[in-house]
Amino acid sequence: MNEIGFLSTKLSLTSLAWINFFFYFCVMTQDASLISWDDFKKIEIRKGTIVKAEPFPEARQPAYKIWVDFGAEKGVLKTSAQVTRHYLPEHLPGKAVMGVTNFPKKQIGPLMSEFLLVGFEDESKAIILATCDPQVPDGAILK
Repeated sequence: MNEIGFLSTKLSLTSLAWINFFFYFCVMTQDASLISWDDFKKIEIRKGTIVKAEPFPEARQPAYKIWVDFGAEKGVLKTSAQVTRHYLPEHLPGKAVMGVTNFPKKQIGPLMSEFLLVGFEDESKAIILATCDPQVPDGAILK
């Protein structure tokens, strides 16, 4: 028999396959971690240029204190970043980077972080800074 009963209605196995397909792709693939376009527009990712970097010996994990110039509107903001596996502090000034500048300030040990410097994990989980073309002016917002 190629039919089954379902709530006193008979559905073919093909119909059930389509219902399963619809349920999976229209319901199960609705990822709760997705954000809306309006959510994305709230995130202020700006281009900046590192102006200063120094060791942060008080940090729990190896890190640097980093100061980034985000242009006239935001000025120079500071943060800490665990980027010691790929960078030396003396090589960071002048590097074009990106940071989230509209998070609340966060206390990191003795340092008050003023923005989130963003990057990518490599295969060993070490952070590589997200960079930007140096032609983009400091303070420009990612669109």
